[in-house]
This record gives sequence, structure tokens and C-alpha cells, in this order.
Amino acid sequence: MYYNQSWAAKGQQGHYGHHQGGRERHLHTRSMERAAVNIYRTDNSFEILVFAPGRIKEHFHLGISGGELSVSYTPPDGFPRPEWVRREYSRGGFVRTFALDESVDPAGIRAKYEDGVLQVSLPLIPGKERMSQEIPVL
Repeated sequence: MYYNQSWAAKGQQGHYGHHQGGRERHLHTRSMERAAVNIYRTDNSFEILVFAPGRIKEHFHLGISGGELSVSYTPPDGFPRPEWVRREYSRGGFVRTFALDESVDPAGIRAKYEDGVLQVSLPLIPGKERMSQEIPVL
């Protein structure tokens, strides 16, 4: 499994709204990148932790297309957007993508949202793990 930069960070736009003006677009794109992710590996899975407090479980979307896992969140209609005095955290939408290799069993992927963290478990197919090798620096 490999991490891919989110499409929002690449400057692309999707179905999360079309804003007029550079400042609005910049703020919107920045909030699209705000879901921090940690990934670790166990003996039989990769675990992705998406830190997304204050979200609504039913508004997360996970899907696989072309060997990539996409994790996204779309805020509900009418989501309040106050005039911030200071803003270090966003509850807005985001998209994160992760390339899957042949060692991940896509049919076994599971997700749960608890205490503000979306945990996505990607089980490994026994015998399909990538070989690791130490490469000496000359």
C-alpha cells in the first residue's frame, strides 16, 4: 500500500463545491487537505487512522477504483460556516487516496468511526506480502 497525495492537494476540483475567487478556492482546498492520516502495519493488515473529529459517520465515503482506495467526507447540506476569528481546525470535506498493491485483500477492507477517528483496516493476503530488502549505501 502506498500513500498518494490527495487530489485536492494537486489542485483538482471535485463535487465538493465550486467557489468563486482565489481566496475562497484557496481556503476550500486547504480544508480539503486537513484530515491527518497515520498508517501502521500489523502482522496481517495495514491500519489507516484518519483523524476527523466532529464529523458525521454517515457522510464518510470509501471506495476502490483503479487500484486506489479513496476516503472522503462530504459535510451535510446547511453545514454552518461561521466567520472565523482564528481557525486551526476544519470539519469540512476532504478526500484522501491510497494506492493498493496486490498484498491487500480489497474484499476484506473494513472501516469504523469512533471518537473522531476513522479506522480503516486493510487485511493482507497471506503469501502476497512484498519482499523487503536492505540496500547498502556505497
